[in-house]
Amino acid sequence: MDFELSDDEVALAEGVRRLCAGRFPLDALRAAEGSRAVVDAGAWQALADAGVFALRAADEGLGLGMAESAVVFEELGRALVPGPLVASHLAASHGVVPGAADGAVVVGSVERPGTSGAGAVAPVLVEHLGALGALVAVDDDGLSVVDVGALDAVPVERSIDPLTPLWRVDRLPEGRPVGAPELGARWRREADVLDASLCVGLAFAMLDMAVEYAKGREQFGRPIGSFQAVKHLCADMLVRAETARAATHAAAVTIDQPDVGDQDRASAGAALLASEAVVANGRSCIQVHGGMGFTWEVPAHLFMTRGRVVAARMRPAAALAEVVAERY
Repeated sequence: MDFELSDDEVALAEGVRRLCAGRFPLDALRAAEGSRAVVDAGAWQALADAGVFALRAADEGLGLGMAESAVVFEELGRALVPGPLVASHLAASHGVVPGAADGAVVVGSVERPGTSGAGAVAPVLVEHLGALGALVAVDDDGLSVVDVGALDAVPVERSIDPLTPLWRVDRLPEGRPVGAPELGARWRREADVLDASLCVGLAFAMLDMAVEYAKGREQFGRPIGSFQAVKHLCADMLVRAETARAATHAAAVTIDQPDVGDQDRASAGAALLASEAVVANGRSCIQVHGGMGFTWEVPAHLFMTRGRVVAARMRPAAALAEVVAERY
């Protein structure tokens, strides 16, 4: 199967990259570190106007598929764009929240924990709650939309990612059912692929940062990139990112064309490889920078911690590996 991007997909990626450079410059993102209002309404509307959320929407969409969405979300990850991008895209794609496609409503999502009585009793963490107009809860029974205003939420004092504010919700109400179990399973598969795409973009961004730093930083009168140990770190980063990208593109095509393979296996494999790539590349990027990412002097920490957050949204690596193993 040929996974080379078509001319239209290349143009799509370039257009999203230009949009992100104009609307989400790194200086502006760094100014929002630690804020509880990271999602900028104007920038979010710009994403909606560009079709990010309506790419696959049934009625008002652009008629594109998951393959194109993976290309777009890789660029969003590369640019460190904050906000509940995956949930808003899926809510628009499946028509479960009116206003998601045109950016009028920012949609978040959570995996509902075990239930007891009238609602979930285990605590959940909700990203960007202050910006949400709707929250989709996902479980084995399908999808439900929870009233954001009814949540008894407590802000988390410090999130691992300073651009992903978190709120703790100790009890998640039942909500209004909007999708059957089949749609819930589809949501999970597609979320895995989109989160994997974000991770791929982040992994490549950290590779670019490491290589650029290694070419300019000198030690013993030579660029540190000329040292074999640093070369190996960067080479391993490239291999991980490219492998994750191939798996993610394969999963996206499988979502669009179920006859070419097992969707669950493909999406789980993409999530497994992409989550491993983004975490490992984060470590290597920090190492190439000599640990400076932990001192807030360079933006490496922002990419590393975002990767950790996105990877944590996915199922644990052991569970993903089990899905892949069971379906071979």
